[in-house]
Amino acid sequence: MQAMSLFLDARIPVVFAADLSEVGPDDALLLEGDMPAPKGAAFARFVAGGEHAPSCACCTGRSGAARALSALFLARARGQGVFFKRVCVVSPSAEGRDDVVAAMSGDVLAAGWFKEGR
Repeated sequence: MQAMSLFLDARIPVVFAADLSEVGPDDALLLEGDMPAPKGAAFARFVAGGEHAPSCACCTGRSGAARALSALFLARARGQGVFFKRVCVVSPSAEGRDDVVAAMSGDVLAAGWFKEGR
């Protein structure tokens, strides 16, 4: 008898949206800069390119996108705010989108919690 191998990827999917019209009711938002967030939505903000110098003491070498993704995950895990099934990144700049992709591939915590999804 052959054993069947199962693989379940329970990481939270992250998708990129052109604007807020693509966001669903079960989505959290990762917003670049000071974009307005819909009332009642789970969201976090980041600044493209980082807010501080690389590896400053308060950031401990993590990018703004990685810290924002961590904030979303921790709030969800602690039951704070609205539960969400995926994260929609709304970033008007290519640099912001690149920061999120880099965080999901290069930051150990973000890579463990999130995946590129649909």
